[in-house]
Amino acid sequence: MSGQLKEVRNRIKSIQSGQQITKAMKMVSAAKLKRAQDAILLMRPYALKLQEMLQNIVTNSEGNINTPLAAQREIEKVLIVVITSDRGLCGAFNSNLIKAAKRTIREKYAEQFEKGNVEIMPIGKKGYEHFLNNGYKVDNRFWQMFGSLTFEHVKEAAEVAMTGFIDGTYDAVEIVYSEFKNAAVQEYVTEQFLPIAKIDQDDNGLKADYIFEPEKDVLIAELMPKILNTQFFKAILDSHASEHGARMTAMDKATENAAELLRNLKISYNRARQAAITTELTEIVSGAAALAG
Repeated sequence: MSGQLKEVRNRIKSIQSGQQITKAMKMVSAAKLKRAQDAILLMRPYALKLQEMLQNIVTNSEGNINTPLAAQREIEKVLIVVITSDRGLCGAFNSNLIKAAKRTIREKYAEQFEKGNVEIMPIGKKGYEHFLNNGYKVDNRFWQMFGSLTFEHVKEAAEVAMTGFIDGTYDAVEIVYSEFKNAAVQEYVTEQFLPIAKIDQDDNGLKADYIFEPEKDVLIAELMPKILNTQFFKAILDSHASEHGARMTAMDKATENAAELLRNLKISYNRARQAAITTELTEIVSGAAALAG
């Protein structure tokens, strides 16, 4: 009986130690989430307005736009940018992003994948390790992006994608990332990065009428790369905030589960201790009765 009590005590101590770790990780993630959330919430309206303007220009130019970044051609070679995290302990965050990337390949680019024409650009260690270990064609230049999450650093990866599209290395570029909603909700999305997508006129009947100064071609050639860099940066900030939200939620659930386990173990411990005391009292009473007899 004493051995059983000792085992339960050891399990209680172990779970209490784990609970302290999950509480600390939850607090750290909450602090990081606040900064990451502020960054994406400030960035998102600006990035979305730029994207809307860019799509309107491309949609309403009626073939008069002169930019290779909007060129529609037969898709033979594809680049998929997958934005995961560097660390785990964030629930199903990374696995859901990897599944979303594989689903995109399976549903849109199965033929290109069979020919070996699908390349993955992972951003984040978890995605890099998974795709590298599973035999995918991987661009390994930017997977450590979160070590230096600045616009200038992110711009390098975006420019590689744009240059590859212009020179024909890729015919399409997709970004798979997690769109931040709140600390508990993330939406896993696949977004076409290149060629620049046009707006469906059936869904948006308004025709934008822009006045260009300087000339349209000159202005668009200068603006398009900058807007696309901003879109790329927004996707990374979205995933960065989502990661911390997912980790905070996972650590909160782990702390709650530890508390439930502790409650059950303490009940088991008290029952075992009461049983041990009852046994000892029974032995004492039996011994006293034997002596008295």
